[in-house]
Formats: sequence, C-alpha cells, structure tokens
Amino acid sequence: MKLTSIITVNYHQTALTIDLLRSLVRHAANDAIEVIVVDNGSTDDQESVFRAVYPEVVYLRAETNLGFAGGNNLGIKHAKGDYLLFLNNDTEITAGFVGSLRNELERHPDIGLLSPLILYFDDQTKIQYAGFTPMNYLTGRNKGIGQMESDDGQYDDLTVETGYCHGAAMICRSADLQRVGLMEEHFFLYYEELDWCEKFKRAGLKTGFTGKAKIYHKESMSVGRESPLKSYFMTRNRWLFIRRNAKRGTAIAFSCYYLFFATPFLLIKYAAKGRFDLITAALRGIGWNLTQATNSRHLGVKLPGA
Repeated sequence: MKLTSIITVNYHQTALTIDLLRSLVRHAANDAIEVIVVDNGSTDDQESVFRAVYPEVVYLRAETNLGFAGGNNLGIKHAKGDYLLFLNNDTEITAGFVGSLRNELERHPDIGLLSPLILYFDDQTKIQYAGFTPMNYLTGRNKGIGQMESDDGQYDDLTVETGYCHGAAMICRSADLQRVGLMEEHFFLYYEELDWCEKFKRAGLKTGFTGKAKIYHKESMSVGRESPLKSYFMTRNRWLFIRRNAKRGTAIAFSCYYLFFATPFLLIKYAAKGRFDLITAALRGIGWNLTQATNSRHLGVKLPGA
C-alpha cells in the first residue's frame, strides 16, 4: 500500500490538534500513513505532548509564524508519502476517510487536487462544502455548493470536477508537485489554496470533489468570524488572487469594481457595526495591493491584531 503523508499546521491550538490526532488514531490506524504536525510560531517545544497521543508523529517546530501556506510547505519538504493529505487542525476525520480519498485519486488520474465532503462539526447533519463554482473574475466571487444543506446522502456517490478544493481538507500526489510547485507563501492566510488550485489547472490537472469521504470541520475557530486579522487578509488576498490569476483586462476591471464599489460597501457595513478596527484593517489590505507587486510578502508589516 502506498504511503500517505498527513500534514497539519498547529498555531497555538494544542487542544484542537490533539483532537485531530485522536481521530486519526480511531479511524486511520490501519492505513499506511505518516502524520506530520507543523507547530507554527511555537514558543514551546510540544513534541512530547503530541507524541503522547500519536507516538509516531513527525514533529516540526517553526519558531516564527510561517502562515498557512508556509507551514504546509514546510511539512511537504519533510513528507515521504506518495500522497499528501492536508488537514486543518480543527477537523476530525471519519471511518475509511484516508483510504477513500486515496482510492478516488487513483481512479481519476486527471484530478490533481481532491477535497472531500465537509460537514460542520457542531451540526454534523449540515454540509459546509460539496464543491465550489468557478470564480467570477470581474467580482472576485464564487459560491459554495451544498452549503447548509442537510446531508441526506445526495453526494455520497459523486466524484466530480469542481471549481476549487477546500483548504480544510485536500489530497494530491507528491509526483504532481514536481510540475505544480508549492503553495504561494506571500498569501500567508486565506486564498492560498484557491491560488494553488489555479496552479494545478495551469499544469493540466483538474480540481475535484468527492462525497465518498467525509470530514467534520470546526469552522472559523482559528481566527474568528470577524477580526482585524481576518479582515486584512481577506481584503488583501481577494484582490491579490485576481491580480495573479485573471487576464490583464479583467484584472483592471476588477480593480475598478473593488476600489469604487465593493470596498466602500464593506467599509459602510463595518461602520454601521461600529467596527472601526475592521475598517482600518481592510484599508491596509487595499493599501498593500496599491503599493506591492503580486509576489511581495507581508514580511516586515505589522499584522492587525498582532
């Protein structure tokens, strides 16, 4: 059986990562896997803590916060598997999860990156993700498929091409990364997996969804539903994604829409809530795009809420 490397990034959320490791012990004990925990921005060495739950864990400590992409890229560089499975640390897997994903990827050689059916952890009858529609590059928006539907088995037999995979859970072949390359670390947080999907597509591979594997996701526990950090990176990276992936004319049209319609609307919404901290963070995200190239990093910039 081919080896699957499972990579998860921990950022000051030890309890969540322990829950994920416990779910791997329960539901993947008989699979050929290696488990890699990247302890991102860690102030303490927690190897013994994670080994107490999963003795064979590969523990990688990054003393500085590398972001979602940087943390996963560090895990990739140490992974030995034929398949790489990326799981948010705020997820818990179900029985047969790893084998089902691997089997579907083997059955569909044209799919380079594949995500499972994602259910909300707090209400495990409700769907969070069953695929994404393609991106509208004029608005920088797309839609989730199946979101908030009841899981009645309607996706159980599907493996199909989809607009984008979901960063909470996705699998690829390690061999394909030789063509595709790593995640782009200058996104730091949000949109990096969508950008990665575009890189797979440019390499001639499809992005896929399968309902034959299910996972539970503790949505938005890592950053919070509305925080300056989230506002900054969502505002910044939505524009950065379009700048990187849309044709020049479309990117210019989006920039006009974003500056003169979408952003003012967002700022008015924040003002109505009295969230002037979010206004400041969003404006910084806009300012970044007005002054930085598409391959510039956030490094050297004080992050909102930091």
